[in-house]
Amino acid sequence: MAGSGCAEFDISGSKESVFAPIEVNTPVPKGGMRVTTSRQSGLARNRRWVVMALVASFTAAPPLGCRAIVKFGESRQSVAARRLSRQGLTAAKQGDWKSAETLFSEALDVSGSNDAAHRGLAETLWQRGQTEDAIKHLRQAVQLSAGDPKHLQRLGRMYLELGRVDEAARQCEIALQSDREWAAVWALWGDCEAARNRLDSALAAYHRALSLQPDYPYAQIQAAEIYHQQGRHDRLLATLDRLHPDHDAAEAVNGSQMDGRLIAGRSELLRGLAMREVGRFDEAKRYLMAAARKNPTDVTARLQLAASAISTGQTSTAQTWLAEAMQIDPEAVAASGWVRTSIDASVIDAALAEDFSTREEQRGSPMEFPMERLPSARVATTADGFE
Repeated sequence: MAGSGCAEFDISGSKESVFAPIEVNTPVPKGGMRVTTSRQSGLARNRRWVVMALVASFTAAPPLGCRAIVKFGESRQSVAARRLSRQGLTAAKQGDWKSAETLFSEALDVSGSNDAAHRGLAETLWQRGQTEDAIKHLRQAVQLSAGDPKHLQRLGRMYLELGRVDEAARQCEIALQSDREWAAVWALWGDCEAARNRLDSALAAYHRALSLQPDYPYAQIQAAEIYHQQGRHDRLLATLDRLHPDHDAAEAVNGSQMDGRLIAGRSELLRGLAMREVGRFDEAKRYLMAAARKNPTDVTARLQLAASAISTGQTSTAQTWLAEAMQIDPEAVAASGWVRTSIDASVIDAALAEDFSTREEQRGSPMEFPMERLPSARVATTADGFE
């Protein structure tokens, strides 16, 4: 045992051997022999096996004890790394990404085998736009966790957001091999199939997700998007009728990482378009106005409202909505199909004039309005590209 670095165990110094049987205190006849009962022999055999095991652990394989000591030290490092990871997760939930990155990095300095720290650092890097570094750490988390479906799903989502559809689908397939009862994985599979323009397969995946989690706003709205593309307006309305009233808040909390980003007011916009198609014009107007109110930076609902107003001869109302759209994003208005003709020239001119004067007052200097972006063609009764 010399030089092994481990404590030695010596059982040879005692005159009374530990292998001796436990004896009952009975008198011994003169000149006779002490008799050991069968119970005493059994106890002796048990003690003999215990001591032999101890000897083997300390003499036959001395490195094993040393490894145990090392593993104990590693476990203390793992505990410290997990504590730092939890603190980093708390900071990330509070939006303090700088502190979160520091804590996750410190956790990895303590123990590089902590998959939660790799996952957390990947999220902070993703928030900063360092996408390749984020994917690198998340792949490490997948490897260290032996293919945790949660890490695989998030890795697939990152790949999909970067347009790497095949890689995203591959992560999703692996995750489904481990867990086919998690709705978020099926929603990701639906997104992958939709990106490949396999709409029926995508729709089936969203419905599988909804069978596992009926109150799942992301899957409901994604399914409604496909129904919108397919012109199945009744199915769209039936799907969105099941949305929880607070679905916007639920998506903000639960869908920030697992699911893709939903445009604010998108469900109201889809409902408004579908209701208009089935002849429910008053309800369509109400939902389109709700969509415009929920998303003050999107022109889509405003263009739809302007188009509906023009189709019914309400030019002043159309002027109001078009002016709002022009103030938000004139390039999007031009790209959507709104053009100058004898029918809508006055409406567009009024909107342009109002937008010009408003911007000049806000900025205090003249501006050049991109009139060339409104080519002469036709009036769009609905905004092209949004149906």
